[in-house]
Amino acid sequence: MKKFKTIFSLFSIVILVLLSACSGVNNPASTGGGAKENTMYLGLVNAPVSFNPINSSDIAASWLEKFMFDTFLEMTGPLEFTPKLAESFETEDNQTFTIKINKDANWTDGTPVTSADVAFTLNLVANPKTETAVGAYLTVLDGLTDDGKLPEGETEIPSITIVDEKTIQFKTKAPVDPNMVKEQLGSKFMILPEHKLKNIAPENLQKDPFMMKPTVTNGPFKFVKYAKDQYVEYARNDDYYLGDVELDKLFVKIMPAANLVAQLQTGEIQMNAAGGIGKIAVQDFETVKGFDNVTTTTDKTYGYQNMSFNMETITDKKVRQAIAYAIDRQKIVDQLLKGEGEIVDGPYTSISPYLDKELETYTYDPEKSKQLLEEAGWDFNKTIEFVVPIGNKVREQSANIIAENLKAVGLKLNTTTYDFPTIMSKARAGDYDLMLIGFTNTIDPDLTTIYGSAGSSNYTNYNNPKVDELLAMGKQEPDTEKRKEIYNELQAIWSDELPIFTLYSDYDFGAVSKDVAVGSPKVFGFHNELYKWSLAGVN
Repeated sequence: MKKFKTIFSLFSIVILVLLSACSGVNNPASTGGGAKENTMYLGLVNAPVSFNPINSSDIAASWLEKFMFDTFLEMTGPLEFTPKLAESFETEDNQTFTIKINKDANWTDGTPVTSADVAFTLNLVANPKTETAVGAYLTVLDGLTDDGKLPEGETEIPSITIVDEKTIQFKTKAPVDPNMVKEQLGSKFMILPEHKLKNIAPENLQKDPFMMKPTVTNGPFKFVKYAKDQYVEYARNDDYYLGDVELDKLFVKIMPAANLVAQLQTGEIQMNAAGGIGKIAVQDFETVKGFDNVTTTTDKTYGYQNMSFNMETITDKKVRQAIAYAIDRQKIVDQLLKGEGEIVDGPYTSISPYLDKELETYTYDPEKSKQLLEEAGWDFNKTIEFVVPIGNKVREQSANIIAENLKAVGLKLNTTTYDFPTIMSKARAGDYDLMLIGFTNTIDPDLTTIYGSAGSSNYTNYNNPKVDELLAMGKQEPDTEKRKEIYNELQAIWSDELPIFTLYSDYDFGAVSKDVAVGSPKVFGFHNELYKWSLAGVN
């Protein structure tokens, strides 16, 4: 039996290598002869929609942008922050925050990164005409409306003060939890170059060529090329303010998850992306752990997969609850994740300090599901449009289990699959009934972007004034224990009304080549000190 397993494992690797060879995704740069190239290759399964730092609702785009645009801080652990673009990010009263930009920070064209760039970006995000995915981060700022926008007729946020070229202050409406501000505006918010974009009308920003090919950046790498659905190419920023960048080039290759495994084996990539967007399929992880040329890690995450309901087509909460009771999530975790994951009830995973562990959860109960459908008067002749993104194999396979579960309680489904950019387009247009999608939020519990009626990622069209009120209270409450009470109340409402049914959080599997001297895939701090990333044996 052991011999059979060995033969089967070798056969699996051969098949994966053949898949890689047939994919048409080869290393874009050639090693040539002689010296070893100073280029690192990473693997990613999700293609980006664009490279607009203030309008990236997809995780892949935000992750890719952080190689070329620095955030003020980097979160290296749950609510642990280290300086990056900001030398300091401080408050004395939890209401007035002061950011000191690194004195040596420049844009890649030599122009200094200044407080004016920060103010320009914040005002741009607050402009009602700007298409943005990060507006919820600004809702706490004094002088803005509850949806983080400027009042009619205003062009600048009144609570922002440019102290000097490298120092800026902003004030919140009331004292807030500083960790929330440090995570959202500190570790996730990226700024734009005013001198390059100030003449672009806010309503035209998303369509500007800069957003697909950034010509000026401030991070350790410069953008070179995006070969659509194939790879993103970066080159070293020779004037990076934190130190000399070790790598000459970096490529992020976009490929099916199976090819990740094959190219880790062959050395065509040295690392997979962390955070679910470079996911090694769980059924392949045992194979990867057996590779002599890589080191592997397993981490719990704060990301999760969920089923989003279109609240305009699945209007009765009893129907949504019935669908929840019909789904065998434990089967997904046991069979598809091989136990390497956890069932999640609500938007906080087990590593979140804000998870309400006392909340009643949805168990697998088909009879309860049928009962609720009958009580709701569901028309069993109606076909439910179920859309599923491709790229994440476990998610794709989970859709099959979910479809079987729902058909077993009498529901009719039409299941269709799409690439991720198409899924995002359908999500925004509300062109679905049920949709599978993954979220990686923040350790801070604020989820205004998803559950707020005006949230940029509120793809369900969920609208509950009480929820909006509680979300606003949660953002403006500086006391941690009082915040927990507010988010416990929110979790109870979300569990009852169920605009989103969370399914599972799969552990993050990392693999990094032993050829990498510095750099590794990790859930927290992946982009920290990118300039130090290096390959062994390369000078």
